[in-house]
Amino acid sequence: MALAPLVQPIQAQAASFIPSSQPKYAAIVVDASSGEVLYAKRADSPRYPASITKVMTLYLTFEALESGKLKLTDRVPISPRAAAQPPTKLGLRAGDSISVEDAMYALALKSANDIAVAMAEKLGGTESRFAALMTLRAQELGMTNTRFVNASGLPDSRQITTARDLAILSRAVMRDYPQHYKLFNTQVHVVRGQTLRNHNRLLGRMDGVDGIKTGFTNASGFNLAASAVRDGRRLIAVVLGGPSTAIRDENAQDLLLTGFDVVARRARGENITIAQNLFEPEPSGGVVRPSVEQGDGEQDELKIVLASADPPKHTSSVKPVQPAKGKWVVQVGAFRSKSDAREQLSFVKQRFGKQFAGMEGFVAEPVGGAWRSRFKGFDERSAKAACSAMKAKRLACMVVAPG
Repeated sequence: MALAPLVQPIQAQAASFIPSSQPKYAAIVVDASSGEVLYAKRADSPRYPASITKVMTLYLTFEALESGKLKLTDRVPISPRAAAQPPTKLGLRAGDSISVEDAMYALALKSANDIAVAMAEKLGGTESRFAALMTLRAQELGMTNTRFVNASGLPDSRQITTARDLAILSRAVMRDYPQHYKLFNTQVHVVRGQTLRNHNRLLGRMDGVDGIKTGFTNASGFNLAASAVRDGRRLIAVVLGGPSTAIRDENAQDLLLTGFDVVARRARGENITIAQNLFEPEPSGGVVRPSVEQGDGEQDELKIVLASADPPKHTSSVKPVQPAKGKWVVQVGAFRSKSDAREQLSFVKQRFGKQFAGMEGFVAEPVGGAWRSRFKGFDERSAKAACSAMKAKRLACMVVAPG
């Protein structure tokens, strides 16, 4: 019997991510055209922007180009202070220079800290003066909870923002400087002999995604502002404080996908919203009321729900229907360690509870050095349905017939 492709443990980790369990987590989904907020979780809680800061650095660069203060061919000198910045950086020496156009690509793709400081000094005289200009422009754009003290996003406890403010900034870049927004959609560009690759992994992975910026420090966690267009509608999702790039990207993708589904259903006359989970406490701190799920329920606890639906009624006399036991087996992964195989069982049970309800998970003896994560008790139809659900989320799965 051929083994299913090995599922990396990080993939299991990403799929089992519960946003509300992460203390640094904050997120928002916004309709870029109207500004309507489709989803918000701790959207106004203070967070560290990390390298998403460079979107504001670029915004002021675009502004200087528009006003004629800068030209794309102008040179940006590299000061000793700029050259001394820690990675990630382009690595130019003090006394060297770079064109404004190349500097913009280095900021958008490489997230180069040395170039951020150099551009700040070019436009503001000093980085601290430029940071004051950044904060002033943020306030003017409506980013009322944001303060910048540097142009790069390197760690500083005074430099704070919110998910909502970063969505406002992302929207402003698209609205005010659409001719330069293509920078954030560029996946590869060569600058000074260096091949720069965009850190935004959703580019080329999710249909419609065309920007904008990632960020990471130990204090901030993994951040991402992403935008996508489908059927003429643009959404912006900001995810802050992810524990890994994989989890952050998976969550941002799910937010965007769910947001587009909401927009499409509203266009058909349905009154729906994005709910963070089925049992979220009311904002007033009142009782916990279950929502009525409609649609895909396997999006990392993002549910499309009827906004005005009443909670389902339960009576003690009604017993849940137990699934019929069959002899078919579903293999959900093969791992190099038994502990990883066990962890896979837990996350599959958590994420795909509907498909695996009542099934018994177990770790089969290794074949070829790989421990196999399996569930038994399926009939043929339910086994294939369970695998289809997992494959739809790009997870390995294999149906094993009896015999």
